[in-house]
Amino acid sequence: MSQIPMTLRGADQLREELNELKNIKRPRIIASIAEAREHGDLKENAEYHAAREEQGFCEGRIQEIEAKLSNAQIIDVTKMPATGRVIFGATVTVYNTHSEEEATYRIVGDDEADFKQNLISVNSPMARGLIGKEVDDVTVVKTPGGDVEYEVIKVEYL
Repeated sequence: MSQIPMTLRGADQLREELNELKNIKRPRIIASIAEAREHGDLKENAEYHAAREEQGFCEGRIQEIEAKLSNAQIIDVTKMPATGRVIFGATVTVYNTHSEEEATYRIVGDDEADFKQNLISVNSPMARGLIGKEVDDVTVVKTPGGDVEYEVIKVEYL
């Protein structure tokens, strides 16, 4: 499996979720299954089947997180030399030349991406258009609504 780029913050969030799944959710599900078994006939026991299904989802998520963390390439952008170039983990302020609006985005891994918090995936069209650019560079990003032109205003390694 190939390495998965991830920021230090994203790796910490996945570790927290993994810890919660293993130490809080998993024991709660096991207790629910044990309680449901005590009610008797398992074939017609909806609580038992629901708990088993939840256990399946929980175990699947645990395996998924463990696989991602084992293949993670954790990048701490604060330790990178400040070259002014847009790279993975950088915080970029751009100016949309069409709508004349400024926006600030942080380029992160797929698991961390949350557009509402201005965290964009490194694999998104926006990030691909910005990677490698420097302040005052102009890039055209292909969007479903058409091409959008952005000018890079500021690049920070936070």
